[in-house]
Order: sequence, then C-alpha cells, then structure tokens
Amino acid sequence: MNIFKQFLRSLYSPKDIAGFRFQGMGKTVLYIFFLTLIAILPSAYHFTTALTEGAETIREKVTTEMPAFEIKEGILDSQSEEPAIITKDGLTIFVDDTGKVSKEDIQAKSTSGIGLLRTEFVFYGPGGLQSYPYSMLNGMEITNKTLAEMLDSFNSMLVIIVPIFLLVLFGISAAVQFIEVTLLAFFGMLVKTLLGRNLPYGMIWKMTAYSITLPTVFFTIMGSLNTPVRGGHLVDWFAALLVLFLAIKETPQQRND
Repeated sequence: MNIFKQFLRSLYSPKDIAGFRFQGMGKTVLYIFFLTLIAILPSAYHFTTALTEGAETIREKVTTEMPAFEIKEGILDSQSEEPAIITKDGLTIFVDDTGKVSKEDIQAKSTSGIGLLRTEFVFYGPGGLQSYPYSMLNGMEITNKTLAEMLDSFNSMLVIIVPIFLLVLFGISAAVQFIEVTLLAFFGMLVKTLLGRNLPYGMIWKMTAYSITLPTVFFTIMGSLNTPVRGGHLVDWFAALLVLFLAIKETPQQRND
C-alpha cells in the first residue's frame, strides 16, 4: 500500500493502522516526514504571505508616505514636527524623533507595528516586542532613500530567505513529530498491557505514527483557517491516544497457554 492510501486509511480505519505494524521501519519514518510536510503547510503559507506582503507594504510607505528622516550618530531626525503614524493592512508604522512615542505605545496601539523612534528601532508582532538601538549601526547613516534601497535588496533575497526558513521549520517540526510519536508509544505500551496484547515497542511505535494522522489533519485545517484551538496539545494527544487504543484493540489478544 502506498503512502497516500495509508494516509487516507489512517483517517478512519484503526484496523488498517493495526496492520501497518508489520511494515518496515523506514516506510514509517517516511510517513512521519510526509505528515510533517502536511502539518507545516498553514505556517509556511502564512509566513511567506506575511513576509512578502509586509516587505512590500513597508517599502511603499517608506517611499510615499513616511516623512523625510535621517538616522545619524545614533539619533533619528525627522522633518515632521509631530509623531507620524501610518496604518495599512494591519501594519502600523511610527516615526517619532520627539520622544513622545514609547515602545509601550507601539505595543498598546497596534497588533503589528514598526517604530522609528528617537534612539531605537522597534518591532512589535506575534513574536513580541523587540527593540534595537541605532548605535548598533556603527556610524552608518540611514535615510528614506537608503532604507528603500535596503528593502529592495531584502525583497530580492526573499527567494533565498523563504526556502531557508521553510527548511528550518520542516526540520524542527519533524523532530517534534518524532518526539511526540516516541512519547505516545510509551503510553501505547500501557494500553497494550491493559488490553492483554503481546506487542513489542517497535510495533506500537509504528502504529502510533499512523495514529497521529487524524489530529494532524484537524490542526492543519484549523491552522489554515487561522482558528486557535483551546487546549490544543491536550486535544492532539487525546485524539492520537484514542485512535491508538482502537488500533491496539484490533490486534489479536495474548494467548495464555
């Protein structure tokens, strides 16, 4: 049975999952990589879209709407007498050389924001609030023009940045999947003892790899819809253990001769 048929059967058939315990370990490992690829699709899509659209939005704002500014010797100098606040597509850009806008203001007034403040650059997004002092520029001078040129260079590098990110994301996600399967398989050993099945750990591990198919697909769908699931890890493990329990029940009982 090829990997795609196994994927479909694993969504609804504990009996087929039980039968997969006899296959080679290599095929099971390949299946986990296949599930990992499916699981990261929403994150990969949202990241790529946000990065490309965000970079273009920032570049457009820098060249058309942001007041002229210069960062020199660690200090921002803007031609605007009042803080400039520009919002588009959920991104808010703050330009302020007066000191009126603080990092906390950016966090409070936006869900995703960038701040060119008097002495530091501030970014606020899903990863939290981060700031970098202009003193890190080591004497470099930044203006609207040079910033636009930097953004152009960044856009041209996206063809390199995005694949590297996706490769790292896949590697980390695959490692997490293998750890999850290994831990769940230990619980599977308890289940097989309670059910009186004579199954070695290797077989339980293979069955566990296919038992996580249903929760993986569920969370992939929810991720693609940007819909958070309360207690997601508990739901994930409960669903996987339930499927594993049903699969173990499909195996022959241990004989007591």
